[in-house]
Amino acid sequence: MGFELRDHTADVAVAATGETLGDVFAAVADGLTAAMCDDVPDGGEHFDLSVEAENREALLFDFLDELIYVRDVESVLPTDHEATVEREGDRWRVDAGARGVPLSAVTAREVKAVTYSEMDLSETADGWQAYVVFDV
Repeated sequence: MGFELRDHTADVAVAATGETLGDVFAAVADGLTAAMCDDVPDGGEHFDLSVEAENREALLFDFLDELIYVRDVESVLPTDHEATVEREGDRWRVDAGARGVPLSAVTAREVKAVTYSEMDLSETADGWQAYVVFDV
């Protein structure tokens, strides 16, 4: 299980798989990191975040959007992601953690935003799969 970067017209896409919904969220986030930086150094501080949304797809979008926000505001490259996804009534929640490597320590490409374009999040016989396009 993991991720694969795929070329997309003027953008970059991440195709990911995972045994659980949390695993596939973390794998897409790892793909986002790979889209921004080829070699991630050691170091950086661990951080946690939680996001809620009305459905799984919106949760994935908002989670990735929050990682981009953390990158921009905290000047860190989020990496080494972990995530747990749960349904709470009619809402979905992801509790996640990552390591934030200072942007000054990496050569990073800018990923501007996550998009809903062609987004897929579906359960398979082996777990979960996701496909997400990022605007670069």
